[in-house]
Amino acid sequence: MGTESKSIVEISEPLLNDSHKISTLRSDDSGTESIPEWKDQITIRGLVVSALLGCLFCIITHKLNLTVGIIPSLNVAAGLLGFFLVKSWTGFLSKLGFSVKPFTRQENTVIQTCVVACYGLAFSGGFGSYMIAMDEKTYELIGADYPGNRAEDIKNPGLGWMIGFMFIVSFLGLFSLVPLRKVMVIDYKLTYPSGTATAMLINSFHTNTGAELAGKQVSCLGKYLSISLLWSCFKWFFSGVGDQCGFDNFPTLGLTLFKNTFYFDFSPTYVGCGLICPHIVNCSVLLGAIISWGFLWPFISAHAGDWYPADLGSNDFKGLYGYKVFIAISLILGDGLYNLIRIIAITTKEICNKNTKETNLPVVTEVLDSESSKLELEQRRRDEVFLKDRIPSWVAASVYVGLAAISTATIPMFFPPLKWYLILCSYIIAPALAFCNSYGTGLTDWNLTSTYGKIGLFIIASLVGSNGGVVAGLAACGVMMSIVSTAADLMQDFKTGYLTFSSARSMFVSQLVGTAMGCVIAPLTFWLFWNAFDIGSPDGPYKAPYAVIFREMAILGIQGFSELPKHCLAICCGFFVAALVINLLRDVTPANVSQYIPIPMAMAIPFYIGAYFAIDMFVGTVILFVWERINRKDAEDYAGAVASGLICGDGIWTVPSAVLSIFRINPPICMYFGPSSSS
Repeated sequence: MGTESKSIVEISEPLLNDSHKISTLRSDDSGTESIPEWKDQITIRGLVVSALLGCLFCIITHKLNLTVGIIPSLNVAAGLLGFFLVKSWTGFLSKLGFSVKPFTRQENTVIQTCVVACYGLAFSGGFGSYMIAMDEKTYELIGADYPGNRAEDIKNPGLGWMIGFMFIVSFLGLFSLVPLRKVMVIDYKLTYPSGTATAMLINSFHTNTGAELAGKQVSCLGKYLSISLLWSCFKWFFSGVGDQCGFDNFPTLGLTLFKNTFYFDFSPTYVGCGLICPHIVNCSVLLGAIISWGFLWPFISAHAGDWYPADLGSNDFKGLYGYKVFIAISLILGDGLYNLIRIIAITTKEICNKNTKETNLPVVTEVLDSESSKLELEQRRRDEVFLKDRIPSWVAASVYVGLAAISTATIPMFFPPLKWYLILCSYIIAPALAFCNSYGTGLTDWNLTSTYGKIGLFIIASLVGSNGGVVAGLAACGVMMSIVSTAADLMQDFKTGYLTFSSARSMFVSQLVGTAMGCVIAPLTFWLFWNAFDIGSPDGPYKAPYAVIFREMAILGIQGFSELPKHCLAICCGFFVAALVINLLRDVTPANVSQYIPIPMAMAIPFYIGAYFAIDMFVGTVILFVWERINRKDAEDYAGAVASGLICGDGIWTVPSAVLSIFRINPPICMYFGPSSSS
């Protein structure tokens, strides 16, 4: 991150207002394609395709949400299917003799953004978590005699109130981080692996294949996309029915380590993420996995019966699960808040030194004139296009305040126990949590929306207490999840737009349109599931596993921090302070030392999820490390294409696998590993 990139940003931004320079870049003699104005990047056909794909992806998301509760990134599939549908349509019209407008990479990116915004609400809307945690069936599953589980704390799903609630809470996240888009994408150069992979895929569809390197990169991407797709298809045949089948549960490092989630699960997506993420991120993730699953959880488990009751379920917050969730949250908050304060301090300093920066401009011109590399010119061009059609910070802040006021006044009509002043407090702290989530997503590709939702759930439930605290906490969880999820999705799509020369304004408008679509499509598609299947039944295919977890956490919140397992709060405070200290060390030590200091945000993710994906990402980083030692030029040219191909192929397979699942076509074989029985 360092001083270098910051100084480049400082000097390039004033030049953006020079329309002559921008137009020159647009009609570059090297054959660079012209970039459409932001309004031309949003088309009627694009919006129609976005609506169709939004319906499809909402159905897929609901299906996954109500069965396993884990949603993979579908950005890649959205970009691919958007390209396929528009190309098919324009090809059909051309054969009929109609004149059609060329399909650009910018329009393709806008479609992908719109679809992601739409289906994102099927997840952040809580249709598989907090929303159905309020319903009567979940109340009955936990039991009327469970302490704190009251019959009064019930609100069954209804199409009208769900659509209204979605419209009230879903737009705030889009305006919470708009002023920080330059910081996240250009200053911090965050990877956003899924966004980067999607951009490379879209660029490969629309690139000028006459360029030798571009042609080879496209070929490389296509080759590894095919390998990844075929491998994911092959894996499916062995994944059987249940949670323990297939290559995803292959005890590659032995059964003992497998029990502690240390195994290679043959995921092309995470190997691709390892290839595309910096080495320090991958090593930080592995270090976090070793600390948590290698030492901390076994140590705490050894105190079962003393620190917490030994007979608790694996998802009970009063047991080991409580340590996992709250310690991970502590690390994430420590890292995120440190970086947020750091950004505010740097921004304030830059504003104060504005006059000094202007006097330094002649030095900058000299640096820019010396740049001859095509790569550097393309980088400058990306920066200029990305920063040209900016959304003024005062507009974003004003709209956020206005929407927060409307939301604060109307949410108590839906959920009377959630008082207006609690909603207002949530909207004050939400941008900080949205930054933390977007920053973490940029580093590792893990969107921890539900983790931040649980923070809001726990705090609000404990403040409201036993008289309505369960419903208030679950509703607050919805408010928080909506903001942090849409903010992270927007920043991920900004990264895609940055790499495809798409206007930030067209991306933002398409995100608004996609969110509006999602506010209607997500509840409607969920309503189909709700009426067609027995949602939440322990014996049915749609168990909605997270509904019970969220309701139990709200009940725990009512009882307060005192109900957390022994020493949990003290350990959380220790890890929070450790995150601050590690970040401080990264800033005060010389660059040749700080580059080896781990990143707390990346370390935190395996604490909660498991060590398996850390193994996959480390395999990716080892491949890249060896490749760089053998042939650094080839690694620089093709590592991104290989990584994107691996991520894309696995991402594309989620669509046919979900369709097979919806039609209840199960894999024919269950490959399972267990200890050999002695004769």
